[in-house]
Amino acid sequence: MGNHSMFCEFILLGFSADPQTQIVLFMLFLVIHLLTLMGNLVMLLVIRADFHLHTPICFFWGQLSFLDLCHSSVTVPKMLENLLSESKTIFVESCLAQAFFVFATGGTEACLLAVMAYDRYEAISCPLLYGQLMNKQLCAGLVWGSWGLAFVDALINILLAASLDYCEDQTIPHFSCELSSLFPLSCSDTSPNFTLLLCSSVLHFFGTFIMIVSSYACIVSTILSISSTSGRSKAFSTCSSHLTTVILFYGSGFLSYLLPTSGSPLEMVFSLQYSVVTPMLNPLIYSLQNKEVRAALGRMLRRYVNFFT
Repeated sequence: MGNHSMFCEFILLGFSADPQTQIVLFMLFLVIHLLTLMGNLVMLLVIRADFHLHTPICFFWGQLSFLDLCHSSVTVPKMLENLLSESKTIFVESCLAQAFFVFATGGTEACLLAVMAYDRYEAISCPLLYGQLMNKQLCAGLVWGSWGLAFVDALINILLAASLDYCEDQTIPHFSCELSSLFPLSCSDTSPNFTLLLCSSVLHFFGTFIMIVSSYACIVSTILSISSTSGRSKAFSTCSSHLTTVILFYGSGFLSYLLPTSGSPLEMVFSLQYSVVTPMLNPLIYSLQNKEVRAALGRMLRRYVNFFT
């Protein structure tokens, strides 16, 4: 008990200590968070209300919007609070809970993006049997499997991190709690934690990335076998929104988790893009690059205009 945690709070250093800069950052991130909430909620409402969007890929888009809502709501509110606070503290238990949900929602999104890549492969390679292959039961099972795998993975990592003794420097050079940020604060042996986190990253995130690459290799092979140029263009356009999301998620997510925790500006930029900016951009990507979603948004807007006029 003598070596147990000697304090009950961490200090999130976050961004600049200049009060004027913090006010500007608060307003900026508040606007981004509100746009994230509004965009993803609108996507969920449109997919739910319009029967034209009751398709497997739109079902997965709805799940991704819900994930973006969860992921952004885990980190941004506390970040906004700390921008206006002088103490910038977070309880150890709250920090561990935040790290758990960041890991769990990020892991679920990685699995879901792999599922969506497989869905695009089935849609392009077997268009006539697509509805039978990607039925409601399979889609629901894939989504539940993604959530379950990610939460079990996050729970194992967090339980091991919760057993550590935190008796070193209290400050975290970051705006949120992540597992890699907690290990340097411990005076216990963290090598098992690093090993487990590395294995989780390799098996979970790199594993899903390999599945996505494999699916797209099959997709490219199928597209190249199409004789007409218009057919190739149409087939590729069905993957453009998903491919853009994959690039944003893995490009910033991998670098955010693999870079050493130092609080450098580059690390902050990758973390912000991964946890704050990408959830705001995803609804725009779906709506701007998909004509069915654009048409559904137009129909919903006309219904509301007619209702109020």
